[in-house]
Amino acid sequence: MARPALAGCNVPAMKKPVIAALALFFAAAFLAAPSGRAEPRGAAPVVVELFTSQGCSSCPPADAYLRELARDPGILALSMHVDYWNGLGWKDPFSNREVTLRQRDYVRRLGGHYTYTPQMVVMGRAQATGSNRADVARLIARARAEAPPPPSIEIGHPSRDKLTIRIGARPFVGRATVWLLAYDSRHETKIPTGENRGKTLAYANVVRSIRSVGQWAGAAAEFTVDVAKEVNDGYENCAVIVQADGVGPIIGVSSMPMRVAAR
Repeated sequence: MARPALAGCNVPAMKKPVIAALALFFAAAFLAAPSGRAEPRGAAPVVVELFTSQGCSSCPPADAYLRELARDPGILALSMHVDYWNGLGWKDPFSNREVTLRQRDYVRRLGGHYTYTPQMVVMGRAQATGSNRADVARLIARARAEAPPPPSIEIGHPSRDKLTIRIGARPFVGRATVWLLAYDSRHETKIPTGENRGKTLAYANVVRSIRSVGQWAGAAAEFTVDVAKEVNDGYENCAVIVQADGVGPIIGVSSMPMRVAAR
């Protein structure tokens, strides 16, 4: 029996093999479509900060996990190297006093009793031991599920030594700190002394500098930032993090290669 014509359409007749082939094509396209892992339109990346050190023997598994997280386009994974392990036989070349102070502020904010490595902080809202993959994965999933719409954040590069940061308006009560971070995509270090003696350790998104460049209170705002030092030091990337109350919940984030700013 012939198939009924489609109302309102001039559809040429097709042979059964052609119809079957088209059915297989569309079925394959459906199966090959991206999974639900993709970020919803307008969602900001989940910021995961790992506080770590080359002088800490329990940190390498967490460093490896962060490298995996850094491959997820929906996560901004940052390797934060503290300086309080430097007196135990090996000075971490990426250690940064500002990172240590940031971690201490997190400890106070999140109700902890002491600083430790490896510690992961997710979106400034919760923390877990960095090598505990199950706990960290749960925090990331919760952050994705509960994240409110972020403000737009645009980073421009009008000249070699300048960045412009534009933050859109969004309902917000209070004040948020606008942080500028510079970080390198990858580093690898052979450790000759200390607790990790003899190991070659690899890191993703190593934060080299972090500083406050302004405040945001919900209205649209624009900042011009001198980045001559970051550019001259050869840092590869930059990120802008808007964070309530200094080290409270992260409201929004954007990143880009620093070399673009150096044009």
